[in-house]
Amino acid sequence: MEREDRMERRARRRARLSMPLDTSVVSPCISICQMDDSNGLCIGCARTIDEIREWPILAAEEKRAVLARVKERRADKAT
Repeated sequence: MEREDRMERRARRRARLSMPLDTSVVSPCISICQMDDSNGLCIGCARTIDEIREWPILAAEEKRAVLARVKERRADKAT
């Protein structure tokens, strides 16, 4: 299953490379780039390494979905 997911993501990235990049959604990166080993999230932006790597090639709706997950993660951390 994980291998299939990885192959699907790779195929999606390759397909996106031929499309213009969407820059309409601003990245949540705050230039504090360090992965937290305890939860697998960046301590600066609260994204996973896959979300960070794929950000440039995501469509605007996918970027907004990542931002929603980031917001949830930050809210969970605050409680």
